[in-house]
Amino acid sequence: MKLGTLTLPPYAMLAPMAGVSDRALRELCRGYGAVATVGEMVSSKGLLQGSRKSAALMEIGDAEQPSAIQLFGDEPEAMAKAAVLAQEYHPAWLDINMGCPAPKIAGNHSGSDLMRDPDRAAAIIRAVVRESSLPVTVKFRKGWDESLINAVEFAQMAEASGAAAVTVHGRTRAQMYAPPVDWDIIRRVKEAVSIPVIGNGDVTSPEAARALYEVSGCDLVMIGRGALGAPWLFRQVQQYLETGRYDPAPSVEDRMKEMLRHFSLAVSYKGEVFLSHEARKHCGWYMTGLRGAASFRREAGTIATMEDAKRLAERVVRECREE
Repeated sequence: MKLGTLTLPPYAMLAPMAGVSDRALRELCRGYGAVATVGEMVSSKGLLQGSRKSAALMEIGDAEQPSAIQLFGDEPEAMAKAAVLAQEYHPAWLDINMGCPAPKIAGNHSGSDLMRDPDRAAAIIRAVVRESSLPVTVKFRKGWDESLINAVEFAQMAEASGAAAVTVHGRTRAQMYAPPVDWDIIRRVKEAVSIPVIGNGDVTSPEAARALYEVSGCDLVMIGRGALGAPWLFRQVQQYLETGRYDPAPSVEDRMKEMLRHFSLAVSYKGEVFLSHEARKHCGWYMTGLRGAASFRREAGTIATMEDAKRLAERVVRECREE
């Protein structure tokens, strides 16, 4: 897939996920073969108000490139000014969030709510493109609800407004993340525009990645929740698309080693506050499917130091061996 001067091979990239796709996860997934990453969404208003949190979300290291910064907001000029500031962090491109279903985002006329106001959405895209020396992409959904399925028209508007590519999540805002996902809408978008189309939604296995390519004809697959607790999925997808086979998931022992490596990276960027504030959810994902996972997750809620995390990992390995 061509994006400006960037060429991305047709395997899989990491999706932007608020509170999840931080620098540590992005580096981890790139190491496993994610062809690109997109960071957590950044508020244009927060950025313009000098929010340290917003600035921290835009930090990009060499190990995670190519990586994009995703901006959200409802005012064209504020988004344009935010785009200028975001480029100082040297992302590979800028992405505009027009798909987030969260009430605090959509309820403030940003994210997926913009699918109900394509004129405002077009003004935002044009404003960001005007101020960006980098490619600008737009991520959105199938539509707002079953009475407003407008992904095709929205994609055409984005292309006409200067977007270099679009990402389509095959669900409406009303669905949030509930099944079913509609990959056919991604195919319809692909047939309606000449810019690259990235497909997103329910890619949790190498087989699903290939199926999404085949069903939709998309230019690139984006993986979000499927990679949580399983960053090796990107390597498996590449192996499967190239050879029809892929390595099995790591053993429990290797899975725990990877979890600790993830935590160590996160602590190096965020400090040990990561362990008490964010590690619990990641523990849950790394332990998905393990016998005794509920008990392990309860202990994860008490983690405050790397030593705590190591003790939990050792317990998981020990108890799984004893089965």
